[in-house]
Amino acid sequence: MDPAIITLVVLGAVAFLFITELIPMAITALCAAVTLGLTGVLTLNEVFSGFSNSTVILFAGMFVVGAAMLESGLAQTIGRFVVRFVGVKEGPLMVALMLVTIVMSAFASNTGTVACLMPMVIGVCVSAKISAAPLLMALAVAANVGCDLTMVGTPPNMLAVASLEHAGFEPFGFFEFAIIGGPIALCAVLFMVFAGRKMLPHTKPRMAGEWADNGQNVGSIRQQIQAVAILALVVAGLIVGIPGVPPSLVAVIGALLCVLSRTITEKQAYDGIDWVTIFLFAGMLPLATALQKTGAGQMVADFVVGLMGSEPSGMTIMAVLFILSCGLTQFMPNTATAALLIPIGLSISARLGVSPYAVVMGITIAASCSFATPVATPPNTLILSPSGMKFKHYLYVGLPLCLICFILCVAIVPVAWPFRP
Repeated sequence: MDPAIITLVVLGAVAFLFITELIPMAITALCAAVTLGLTGVLTLNEVFSGFSNSTVILFAGMFVVGAAMLESGLAQTIGRFVVRFVGVKEGPLMVALMLVTIVMSAFASNTGTVACLMPMVIGVCVSAKISAAPLLMALAVAANVGCDLTMVGTPPNMLAVASLEHAGFEPFGFFEFAIIGGPIALCAVLFMVFAGRKMLPHTKPRMAGEWADNGQNVGSIRQQIQAVAILALVVAGLIVGIPGVPPSLVAVIGALLCVLSRTITEKQAYDGIDWVTIFLFAGMLPLATALQKTGAGQMVADFVVGLMGSEPSGMTIMAVLFILSCGLTQFMPNTATAALLIPIGLSISARLGVSPYAVVMGITIAASCSFATPVATPPNTLILSPSGMKFKHYLYVGLPLCLICFILCVAIVPVAWPFRP
């Protein structure tokens, strides 16, 4: 069978399994890489090339640094400070909560951020006798938009960087995502404060006692100061750069410092690494290689381009790719969506002869617009039960937010990263 056809069959199987999750995502990705090796599409070195990718190593290091921020109790300390500073009125508290969450999720796991701050939010709602649903939804939204500010904020951003580098392009800078992520975060805060919270039910928080008792990581002041210092060192190293020290090594050094300084234990460091993400990336990068090597990506690109016309405008390209990526991410993990579409996006940019940066950025940002369903992203799922919300409430808030992100992406991305420089 033609290698391109084999690659497309594997791609279709991966898409089906990502959506249905009949088997774990990481296993799906690894099976795809192994299948391409067994069928002769890829060489043995190409099958396992993802495990030697420097960006994957960077992911692992940053997961540990993010875990130090959460496990040291820094999240709870910040949360208590916010409550003391702004009080318990819903509007000001929502603004402060969202701003803190946005900053935290830009550097740490958005799931971990929500898990650590949620007990504090529920406790405030119980003591102040205010509705939990608006604040918990604001918490989840902020975690989802905050990750769009940095390269390490969410796995899709890291995958975008890895894919560009893998394809021979200069990757995005550490804070380059904030060019579009910043406006999205600002609009999300304004929407939730002035409109979104009014669309949600006014319910008492469920399982308040359970959530208040669990998940409270309380470290010493020393550990929290060390966590901040290590995070600042790593971010500075990634942004400014250290001569002779690549970004992946900076992240690994930060991870080692977290353990050596006893900011977190060795077990907490291992637990902080999202191994699913690591193996998912390591498995999907070979598929990207196969799409490029066999011409299968070009075939998909030709089909999509055919739907857009012979010479589509930048806005048309952005609109089509955003809708496709955003639609998929409401029902499958954003990492899987990005892993599936970014290689195809690179093929589309090559087919049209346009810059890949806007294409990849549009797909990546859309993949993180996981607002409209409770299963779109773990932060959404975490707040479902304690908030007392139903599926429809996510649609009330999520669909307008997706529309806002669509408008911002179509307007900003082609300007910031021109399709035809």
